[in-house]
Amino acid sequence: MKLLKTLAVMGGLLAMAGAAHAAMPEQPSIKLTTLDGKPYDLASQRGKWVIVNYWATWCVPCIKEMPDISRFVSAHKDKVSAIGLAYDDSDPADIKTFIAKHPVSYPVAQVTMDKPLKDFDEPRGLPTTWLIGPDGKVAKRFVGTVNEASLGQAINLGK
Repeated sequence: MKLLKTLAVMGGLLAMAGAAHAAMPEQPSIKLTTLDGKPYDLASQRGKWVIVNYWATWCVPCIKEMPDISRFVSAHKDKVSAIGLAYDDSDPADIKTFIAKHPVSYPVAQVTMDKPLKDFDEPRGLPTTWLIGPDGKVAKRFVGTVNEASLGQAINLGK
């Protein structure tokens, strides 16, 4: 059953890849509540680079990159923050259990496929990561895994 769900989601993501998307705003916004019940507002992160990482509990490459993002954020916490967006229709309790097994140094929120963020294009594959500059503008989009080196290169920061 889990395999069928995964295949269905992947098929949906591939179908969306060919669809026309409205352009994202130059300065996208995110206002949501994280899984630990705290409010998150992307605008409050101005002055820092922000890693906006879409992932799912069933996505093996997503799980592989989470420790790299976490280490990068921890190493550069004065200049970089992150928000993990579980793009997953699972029960929030299941995502919390997953995060307990795969802890990260940044907040995580859930974004369901039926209620995507209005200012971000829906991911065309997972993982998808947007890098938001200190000015709040989209600096780069990665489709596929990121690591400390690729993030450092994009932001011009060493490990």
